[in-house]
Parts: sequence; structure tokens; C-alpha cells
Amino acid sequence: MPTKADARSWTWLFTAWVLALVATLGALFIGEVMGQTPCVLCWYQRIAMFPLPAILGVGIYFGDKNGPFYSLPLAVSGALIAAYHTALFYGFIPESIQPCTANGPSCSDAAMTIFGILPLPVLSLLTFAAIVFLLVLALRRS
Repeated sequence: MPTKADARSWTWLFTAWVLALVATLGALFIGEVMGQTPCVLCWYQRIAMFPLPAILGVGIYFGDKNGPFYSLPLAVSGALIAAYHTALFYGFIPESIQPCTANGPSCSDAAMTIFGILPLPVLSLLTFAAIVFLLVLALRRS
């Protein structure tokens, strides 16, 4: 019989899975439907995000208590890249060390927003941070 801690851990993992799935589908929608080409840093964040729904989903389905351990390195690395991308977007990083310059879309262009309001790097950072937080909660409960 599952304990309360197991139920809470499952809830945190399920919530992290939903966030990862929505972020993955959102990135695909922005790129494939809206036609916005991702910048270099967006690609790196996608590399960290896209496996998370599968890893978390399989871990939840099979009740693998080690699922957060498999997912945490991807989520932390994605959060670090998103933090760097956010700093770049807001101009805290000098142009001389920006990875997105002449080859492809700009990492700090005005097109990097949703509805002209919410910057995609900030949204990515918030999503990765929430997933990391939920995974840590799940690890502490199990």
C-alpha cells in the first residue's frame, strides 16, 4: 500500500512530467507551426527538455523511484543554459561572447517573445526551475 510520501512524490513527478510535456509541445508548436527558427541556445535547451517527458513518463508508469535521478541532470543543465540565455537576452552578456551572432537567428532578438510580452528564454528558465524544484521535492519525499 502506497504511503502519503509516495503519493506526494508521485504528484510532484506527475506535475514535472506535465510541465516537461507542455514545454516540449510548446517548443515544437513555436518552431514547426509558427515557423520561428530556434537560436543556438534554444536548440541546447530543447536537447535538455525533449527527453524529459519520456524519462519522467516511463519512471512514473513503472513506479521507478530513481526517475528523478535520471531527469535531474537534464533539468539542471537546461536551467543553466536558460539562465545564460536570459542574461544574454537582457544584455548582461557582452556581444563579444554571444553564441548567436551571424549564423542563424539572434539569441536576443525581439522575436524571442511570445505575444510580444513574455521572453522565451525567461519562460524556459521558469519551466526548468520549476521542474528542478519538483524533482527535488520528489527526491526528498521518497
